[in-house]
Amino acid sequence: MNQARVIFIFVTILLDAIGLGLLIPVFPDILRRLTHNPTQVSEYYGYFMGSFALMQFLASPILGSLSDRFGRKPVLLVSLFGAGIDYIFMAYAPTFTLLFIGRIISGLTGASMTVASSYIADISTDKNRSANFGMIGAAWGLGFIAGPMLGGFLGTLGPTAPFLVAAALNILNFLFGIFVLPESLPKDMRRKMNLKKLNPFSSIMKVLRPSAFVVLIWIYFLLFLAGQVHPVNWTLYTQTKFGWSAREVGLSLSFVGVIIAVSQGLLTRLIIPRIGEGASLTLGIFMYMVSFALFALATKSWMVYAIIVLFSLTGIAIPALQSTVTKYIPANEQGELQGSLVSLGSLSAIFAPILFTYLFVTFTKNPHHHYFPGAAYLAASVICALTLFVWVWNLKSRARLSS
Repeated sequence: MNQARVIFIFVTILLDAIGLGLLIPVFPDILRRLTHNPTQVSEYYGYFMGSFALMQFLASPILGSLSDRFGRKPVLLVSLFGAGIDYIFMAYAPTFTLLFIGRIISGLTGASMTVASSYIADISTDKNRSANFGMIGAAWGLGFIAGPMLGGFLGTLGPTAPFLVAAALNILNFLFGIFVLPESLPKDMRRKMNLKKLNPFSSIMKVLRPSAFVVLIWIYFLLFLAGQVHPVNWTLYTQTKFGWSAREVGLSLSFVGVIIAVSQGLLTRLIIPRIGEGASLTLGIFMYMVSFALFALATKSWMVYAIIVLFSLTGIAIPALQSTVTKYIPANEQGELQGSLVSLGSLSAIFAPILFTYLFVTFTKNPHHHYFPGAAYLAASVICALTLFVWVWNLKSRARLSS
């Protein structure tokens, strides 16, 4: 029975990631169904990406608190069923307004990862807790590899096909949960809702207070902000500059996912122990800066794949940074720290679509005046250059204090 529980959570997280990934290659085609203005397509694409991230940011603590009060199973099932219905709704939404409402709902229902993680914590023991949480990371990584590829292939059948398949998968998992998934939180362990914990900004404000490691927190935010340029701009950029189809976009994003998975699973084990966390973070940030600049300046589509391979070296940055930050925090506060970092990542996903879509629209709306589709990637490179400066300055400041 416990294995069935773990499988259900694995599938739930996998579907969340697939649902997010499969829309990236085809969402512009959905927007083109409602308007033929390329500038408007780009602008709305950014708005929809930002609204999804905002709803996830706001909904995560709410769903977590609801699951503490009413149990994990009902909240998970409502999220799955709501996601299934919403995908159908978005597939046939006849106006921008209804599509926007659907995207907001999908952000709310897509915040189920918080509840799924709580479920895993409930059913795990000291012996299998790390393995079970590692399974969540594996499901998310696998979903983001499969999602864009699936979306690209299904998009050849029509822009609504990926939505309908995502709806069917979520509803099937909902039915599986009804009959297979038991509740993991006993009634005597449930607690009343704490309104203070529903505020997603409280944990962020706490971690941004002046401290010995606050510079590292800002570095984390800036890296995540720059990294959001891929989900925000990749489809628009490659379709505009290289004329890629939804299928080609999906395949390329899946390749990015594979490269990042290999990087975080292999290179972090090889490089970080050999050169140390500080040097690994420096190298990772530098490769972010270089890779984004090369993406911006690429002139042939084959170059993109070569740059993606080079981009793999960026995968050592975040693990090295997270490991460094944890050394400043007591063991009984690590959970709160990780939650704060997740919230910061979500916050960056709200701002990034506004910034990067604005740059893309500004530098592509007139093909005869300041035309540069890679502007957003160049901006991401500049953000990484700023991040590298802050990190090196921090290292030198610490060296002076210790001497």
